[in-house]
Amino acid sequence: MKTIKTLLTSLLLTFLLFGCGSTAPIISTPVENIDTSPLKVSDLTEAEKQNWGHLDLPKDTIPGMSVDKAYAEIIKNRKGTKVIVAVIDSGIDIDHEDLNDVLWTNKGEIPNNGKDDDKNGYIDDVHGWNFLGDGYNEQLEFVRILASGDKNNPDYARAEAEYETEYQKWLGRKTQYDQIYQQLTNTDDILAKHIGKKDYTKEDVNAIKSEDQSINQAKQIAQYMFSNGMESMADAKKEISDGLESINDRLNYNLNKTFKGRVNGDNPEDMTTKYYGNGNVKPVKKTESHGTHVAGIIAAERNNGKGANGVANNVEIMSIRAVPNGDEYDKDVALAIRYAVDNGASIINGSFGKSFSPHSDWVRDAIAYAAKKDVIFVHAAGNDSNNVDVEPNFPDDNINGEEISDTYIRVGALAPKYGSGMVAGFSNYGKQNVDVFAPGASVYSTTPENEYDTKGGTSMAAPAVAGVAALIRSYYPKLKAAQVKQVIMDSGLALKTKVIVGGNSSDVKPFADLSKSGKIVNAYNALIMASQMAAK
Repeated sequence: MKTIKTLLTSLLLTFLLFGCGSTAPIISTPVENIDTSPLKVSDLTEAEKQNWGHLDLPKDTIPGMSVDKAYAEIIKNRKGTKVIVAVIDSGIDIDHEDLNDVLWTNKGEIPNNGKDDDKNGYIDDVHGWNFLGDGYNEQLEFVRILASGDKNNPDYARAEAEYETEYQKWLGRKTQYDQIYQQLTNTDDILAKHIGKKDYTKEDVNAIKSEDQSINQAKQIAQYMFSNGMESMADAKKEISDGLESINDRLNYNLNKTFKGRVNGDNPEDMTTKYYGNGNVKPVKKTESHGTHVAGIIAAERNNGKGANGVANNVEIMSIRAVPNGDEYDKDVALAIRYAVDNGASIINGSFGKSFSPHSDWVRDAIAYAAKKDVIFVHAAGNDSNNVDVEPNFPDDNINGEEISDTYIRVGALAPKYGSGMVAGFSNYGKQNVDVFAPGASVYSTTPENEYDTKGGTSMAAPAVAGVAALIRSYYPKLKAAQVKQVIMDSGLALKTKVIVGGNSSDVKPFADLSKSGKIVNAYNALIMASQMAAK
């Protein structure tokens, strides 16, 4: 569920060009005039960038979920009940300053005594469970299919075709990024030599006057970096270096047919064993930041003067480490869902996905189990710009179009600018198999070691919706999981505007055709509808 940052794409194009509280009644947001609202033409402020998903479309002309409005006008000082939200993801930095007070703690377990005190089969699962053990890198699922050598596998031919396309794409991308990094290094060297110091400033660059073409080109490149938020050429080089690291991981691990990633001693093809892994839910390295970012979107402590605000208060985050740097195993996901359900989660967030799933039935059975136990499963729609009514994306909740769960919610991603470009270019969509859209591009949240960053993906949209579900379950706890899903689907803002799909400006569709509800999630309206439903 990862996307290359927009800036990196811009850099590639650039270097190619260079040659290288009221007592009045509360009513729902009126939607009939939204499509005639003026478009926001100014750039977002820094405050808006860090909080855009919580803003209000009619008031701010930004397609957020009206979270701040919900707190100001509906929640106010009300005390809700605690809601356990399980995050099935990479590791979560449970020591983070914005998350350490919102953790689920297994009260039946005595920490670090090496015993299964609560007799649930998992030893020292104090804040959740780690199904990956010490593992981190993994192959993609279609590479595992090829590595098995089983040409009788019905997915083998499709996997082979996918491999050829993906390997060449990432090999080409590596060449391009290597060239960009070299261009940045040359630019930095030229400027440092001309200015006479390595730690030159923006002002130093802007003041350059030269007849030398190479110096002027270096100046232009540096100024472009600065205009895109880079504070220095060192920052720009780090940005590209990080991109290269991701590309090299893709080639060396994810697409490497001979790589053996699973180190937890378990056989992923045998569903009879399930008590593998350990209780250490933290990331194995700082760059394993996805789960921490997702957790912060849901529940980063609100208004504590630090970093970011989560959507929901009254949340306890249960950390389940099951998503590696590569494709997750179906077995790990199925057991992670069941672990969450059996240990008290009422909402599960799944910001992961893949287009091949050899044991999709295991995961589907777990999703059905969650529904039976009154648990909501929120799933990211995927970042392939695909129509998932046509192109497979797992896990899903249907067999030949027939749904097996009424508590599964699949979420597409919005970008922070209302209008034709408000659907994130990477987001999957589907009139039948995507339920709603929510803020997912350029989302600011927590990352390991008390840091914060902006990331984009349907991985960020799903936890936004999980947060809204948590608000509903906290303040209206009598509602069943299926009712909460109905509220989220029915209370969103239904927009008539046409939007660009898949980042392709020649592909324009009505927003209503991209999901089952045709709506963007709205926390304010959801709480109003939930109160009405709870009163019946």
